[in-house]
Amino acid sequence: MAKRRTIATFIAAGFIIAAIPAYAMFTPHGGDQEDRMDNSGHGGHGGHDDRADPSDRHASDASHDHSATSDHADHHDAATHQAHMAIRAAVAATTRTEANRARDIWRHPVETLSFFGVAPGETIVELFPGGGWYSEILAPLTANGGRYYAAGGVERGLGGVRALQTASPTLYSGVQYAQFPASAAGPAVPDGSADLVLTFRNVHNLRFAGLDQTANAFRQIFAMLKPGGRLGIVDHRLPEEMDSVLEETSGYMKRSSVVAFAEAAGFQLVAESDINANPRDMHIHPRGVWTLPPVSRGAAEDPDRDRYLAIGESDRMTLLFVKPAQ
Repeated sequence: MAKRRTIATFIAAGFIIAAIPAYAMFTPHGGDQEDRMDNSGHGGHGGHDDRADPSDRHASDASHDHSATSDHADHHDAATHQAHMAIRAAVAATTRTEANRARDIWRHPVETLSFFGVAPGETIVELFPGGGWYSEILAPLTANGGRYYAAGGVERGLGGVRALQTASPTLYSGVQYAQFPASAAGPAVPDGSADLVLTFRNVHNLRFAGLDQTANAFRQIFAMLKPGGRLGIVDHRLPEEMDSVLEETSGYMKRSSVVAFAEAAGFQLVAESDINANPRDMHIHPRGVWTLPPVSRGAAEDPDRDRYLAIGESDRMTLLFVKPAQ
């Protein structure tokens, strides 16, 4: 397998800010505000002299401010490291199935979840969890102090998670279910309740339902997030120079299309990564992305099946959006 890049690009106001290791590049929202010492000159505190040289006071203020800022940064560094280690432990858990573990080399769960800033104490919504590949990681990860929603169709899309819960009721006792896209037919994720919404290889399915339905889904995602909440997307990447009509059938999506749907709903793109890129994928296959593993549709009758197996799983974009705090 080609060596993959483990850097992420951060974006603000249309400019690249930095490229840093994936596991360290996002500090979760909601940290403590910086404490600043009051040097307003109120007497009686340790013999403070109001007549002291102003330059000394300014130097002291700067020292206190620097110390507070440093402590604040250290706190966030420690929290980010703890979250990263919790993710590693969840991925390494023996409760995961061997079939799912075998795909770690393609799906990179530690790097991907760390890139999205996943933390155990957050409220996390996973859209269309399918067979529960990421549910095996996220449900136990959030079991103590966090909350995990599996959101999908009422009758379809949640069967894999329900099967996990039936097999291990204690491990998955905290899973909550919601309908997505929401309607009167079932429970929904409450507006403004989620810290993070994740969806893996699903935006193309929304696109198959039509442009209006896709736009509505992104608006619903925006509504369920808290101000400052994040949306993490992984999906099969269609190169920008290819015909957009392929989005309607191939399972691949252009990055620009995903970004456009998100921005129209109010999101801002803040980071992206090549964690899940695969340069071997040429993006044009006789049965769309499903020609490739893990689906390998039609492989038994395809004389080129070994070539598709050698490509491995698809080339994927990994995008992080934020709901503005204001």
